[in-house]
Amino acid sequence: MENQIKTSKPKEFTGIIVSDKMDKTRVVRVDIFSKHPKYGKFMKRSKKYKVHDELNIHKVGEKVTFMECRPISKDKCFIITNN
Repeated sequence: MENQIKTSKPKEFTGIIVSDKMDKTRVVRVDIFSKHPKYGKFMKRSKKYKVHDELNIHKVGEKVTFMECRPISKDKCFIITNN
């Protein structure tokens, strides 16, 4: 049997920019609604990601879509996809 390499699609997220203080980096908050396994209540969970923005064009409050890429720095492995 041949060696088959499985390639998966990079993960995509949508979130809101909460910080633009760093050069070429934006902090994006992604909100996730999940159902509690026991009680059934929907909970809002959020996570922050550091995302690469090469041209520094996105500002705080904008809604952006970003995807996984190769590691750019210690904390950054995402890049903004929409313009």
